Amino acid sequence: MYCSYTAVPARWLRPNAPRSLRHSSQVCPAICLLLASILLAGCGEKIEEFGGPTMGSHYSLKYVAGEGTPEPAALKAEVEGLLAEVDQQMSTWRADSDLSAFNRLPAGSCRAMPAPVLELVRFGERLSADSGGAFDLTLEPLLDLWGFGPQSRGERVPTAEEIAEVRQRTGHQHLRIDGEQLCKDAAVQLDLNSIAAGHTVDRIAARLAELGVQSYLLDVTGELKAAGRKPDGSAWRVAIEAPRDDRQVAQKVLALDGLGVSTSGDYRNYFERDGKRYSHTLDPQTGAPISHRLAAVTVVDAQTLRADGLSTLLMVLGPERGYAFAEQAQVAAFFVTRTDQGFATRATPAFERHFGAGETP
Repeated sequence: MYCSYTAVPARWLRPNAPRSLRHSSQVCPAICLLLASILLAGCGEKIEEFGGPTMGSHYSLKYVAGEGTPEPAALKAEVEGLLAEVDQQMSTWRADSDLSAFNRLPAGSCRAMPAPVLELVRFGERLSADSGGAFDLTLEPLLDLWGFGPQSRGERVPTAEEIAEVRQRTGHQHLRIDGEQLCKDAAVQLDLNSIAAGHTVDRIAARLAELGVQSYLLDVTGELKAAGRKPDGSAWRVAIEAPRDDRQVAQKVLALDGLGVSTSGDYRNYFERDGKRYSHTLDPQTGAPISHRLAAVTVVDAQTLRADGLSTLLMVLGPERGYAFAEQAQVAAFFVTRTDQGFATRATPAFERHFGAGETP
């Protein structure tokens, strides 16, 4: 149901710009961390934490260390090794990445690609089919055209003719997986930024479990996952950031255990021309930025990859079609829509089953 919107200050990390593997100085992504300031240690357990730059943004890990868990330095090396591997495979901002090499190939070409890249292409194709084309991993040329991509020449509003020409080089139908090779029958270019960070979170979470780390809060460019409890028995909590341009405020606090969280919004990465806002989120059906009133949507799922992709998909669909899709697919989603009076929020039944009314920040 709809309810009134109230914003209360909180502490966090910023959300959403295109969750890129971008090597830029832009502060990225999507939701924020809200942690207790006093951490009580019990039974020899304590919270360790570390972080650093990654994918043009940052990552952080807080975990409960105890008997049998790795030392922070060793665990940091494991995590950063995985981050470096994903960046090498999937960055569109590195000329030497596997994805950039594929994007440079002409139509009618194939290239052997790492298994994780093929996995994400398959996942993207499923989301595209499920949503009638609202999700598309081949929008890199359009992102460049509008000024949001790695090959852009600055933000601008292209002509209808330019958009139509570039759209001929987009679409999942131009991709084909042949064994370990990815092939294209048109000069399409892949952009995995809408799901790569969620995929990375899941990979790191799986590695943490292998190493005996059972309780943690992980953030990779704003995509989050938490599991277990803190030493004092309390849950890890994250705050959904309100869609404000001028300051950061929290609108809902979620207690997580075994769940990933992703937020997409139009309020961090955009430009304005003649009083009109142009978001970095593009609608594959038009080749242009979204123009509806949905300001942000948060998705919670056991698989952070799925939360990541669905938050983008729902952002493209908008407040009405997006909510209908999420409700039918039993997606736990929280929508924030602009109104003439400010903002209205709406949660799907699946979200309410997880969190009820949520916590007031």
